[in-house]
Amino acid sequence: MSFKSMIQEMRGEFGSISRKGFRSRSHRVVQDCTVTLDALRQSCWANMPPELLRDVLMRIEASDSTWPPRKNVVSCAGVCRSWREIMKEIVKTPEICGKLTFPISLKQPGPRDNLVQCFIKRNRSSQTYHLYLNFNEASNDDGKFLLAARKCRRPTCTDYIISLNADDVSKGSSTYIGKLRSNFLGTKFTIYDAQPSNAGAKVGKCRSTRFVGMKQVSPRIPAGNFPVAHISYELNVLGSRGPRRMLCVMDAIPASSVEPGGVAPTQTEFVPVNIDSFPSLPFFRSKSTRMDNFPSGPLPSQKDEVLSLKNKAPRWHEQLQCWCLNFNGRVTVASVKNFQLVASRGDGAGQEHENVVLQFGKVGEDVFTMDYQYPISAFQAFAICLSSFDTKIACE
Repeated sequence: MSFKSMIQEMRGEFGSISRKGFRSRSHRVVQDCTVTLDALRQSCWANMPPELLRDVLMRIEASDSTWPPRKNVVSCAGVCRSWREIMKEIVKTPEICGKLTFPISLKQPGPRDNLVQCFIKRNRSSQTYHLYLNFNEASNDDGKFLLAARKCRRPTCTDYIISLNADDVSKGSSTYIGKLRSNFLGTKFTIYDAQPSNAGAKVGKCRSTRFVGMKQVSPRIPAGNFPVAHISYELNVLGSRGPRRMLCVMDAIPASSVEPGGVAPTQTEFVPVNIDSFPSLPFFRSKSTRMDNFPSGPLPSQKDEVLSLKNKAPRWHEQLQCWCLNFNGRVTVASVKNFQLVASRGDGAGQEHENVVLQFGKVGEDVFTMDYQYPISAFQAFAICLSSFDTKIACE
């Protein structure tokens, strides 16, 4: 049997199983499903020799390096447990391979040597924001969907709910992964993660925190409010012209992560939060709550300095009569929302690094670019960019 026919037969096997328990809708993340063990045992692919299976999966992973062909890698990981475990070993983190494959990749730091290029599409009527990879405006191709956010106005603040599912952006969804909350003036923001950034993380005191909402919450990924970053915009009390000034303090990332050999915490999988946070809910007590599921790498302690990001100072262009930054062709429309973030020592007043960690800019009426790299993740970068959309009367 040729390698090509083997792959075709494998896809056929997987397709017959997936139609029973999986939903195949656009922008839909594979959620909890019930596939009987008998169906998996009957699959001839579940009993392949480990050496042959590893070789086949390594070839698939190497050949399908971009989306949409990369979906074959995800499909292989869903065949059975043995395939999934091997795929988890083969597929490296974005830091190493520079690719976004599984949903957990959105919570892991980006590559060190290059920026991951993404796009954000804004829908003004529904107040939603969608993050895409490999977006092509010329061919009207949305690219690979990554994350969705929905703006929720409240009397004293504004929330941006972030989800893996574009069709269900709510805290009651099992695909909820975090949120961004602003103060009344829109000058200070806090990024909350539904997952703990480390084994000792504490749930933030937030009014909207709920353990069991109106919808049934998946016991595998309970929603929490773990503050992982704070964003502040400088007040413009004099009303002077110029771009916004912002400072991002990444509470879960050490400042040493941007230095040569530095390491940022890397989450390996979605895990239930600390069972002590849910004493009255026995189904949260699971054997899968292990220390090795929490992010690897050194975690910043109270004595360690956390990473601070500040916007790169633009230059005034005399001929164009505007403030300019070099986005290397990724931004085409002038906007007060455009920014580039670089690492800064201390509280943001120290010397800044040259490498751009995150850049965001306008390219169309409701289309924006978002490029990020190590040590922040796609989720963190998306949340930071969402803060730029919020109205800031006191900063302009």
